[in-house]
Amino acid sequence: MSAAMKRKLLAIALLAFAFPVAAASGDAEVGKKKSGPCAACHGANGVSPSPAFPNLAGQYPDYIETALKHYQNGRRKNPIMQGQVANLTPKDMMDLAAYFSSQPGLQVKH
Repeated sequence: MSAAMKRKLLAIALLAFAFPVAAASGDAEVGKKKSGPCAACHGANGVSPSPAFPNLAGQYPDYIETALKHYQNGRRKNPIMQGQVANLTPKDMMDLAAYFSSQPGLQVKH
């Protein structure tokens, strides 16, 4: 490898580390529009009307996104959720995660 090629590769590597890639994030407003099917079990704003279903409101977005991915790829087993997430794109999951994580979670009275 020539010295010029080594310098180019080094410059490219340094630039890659000098400018961190912005983390992909979802759009909460878009997620709200996509959340209709979730409301039956998880509540309109992510606070479940039943103890049988988890609350999504106030959860960390990466937790929600990871859970959705795991339902989709079969790592988490739940036939209802697997059906619900079957056609979601990664962007859909980010948008839903952004929406539900932006909602206020349950408050415990002291």
